[in-house]
Amino acid sequence: MEFFCYHRDRAGSVALREELLEAHWSYMDGYAAQMIARGPTFAGDGETPTGSVHIVDLPGPAAARAFAFDEPNYQAGVYRDVLLRRWHNTLGRTMWDFPGGRSGGSRYLVIGLGPGRASGLAVPPAGRDELIAFGPLLSDDGAAWLGTAALVRAADPDRARAVLAPDRYTDIEVHGWEFGGRR
Repeated sequence: MEFFCYHRDRAGSVALREELLEAHWSYMDGYAAQMIARGPTFAGDGETPTGSVHIVDLPGPAAARAFAFDEPNYQAGVYRDVLLRRWHNTLGRTMWDFPGGRSGGSRYLVIGLGPGRASGLAVPPAGRDELIAFGPLLSDDGAAWLGTAALVRAADPDRARAVLAPDRYTDIEVHGWEFGGRR
């Protein structure tokens, strides 16, 4: 089962995040074979970290909760909250398989939260080549659609947001994002 996990940073936690960087990477190394995508999100300045995205294939909801809440940054108080949802890898690939590679262009995390009616289940035809990861956010049992999460290469946040139809979501968030992992 695939899961989308977005840890959002607590205000003022940048120094602690930097102190725990090796512990975070070491923890994630243990999930390397299950990782679909990963990487930090950033504030509008493109430099201040605001969170950490992980899309991972795990045995079930209990394993996903353990993954999210045993993470060293979470345990130390770097994060203020966690969005953890079942997810479906609509593109069927990892971020490392993205034809556009790790560099070139701006990258974004786009999260659309839905009003309860299924939407965003199919890959949008426009901009498909710029999608790094794309899929619906689902309830733990996979039966209820809760929204859509995408990682996208786009010229700017507005073009990234356009990957989701605004009339189908109650809220759409856009965050600067970059490929994560050891450099």
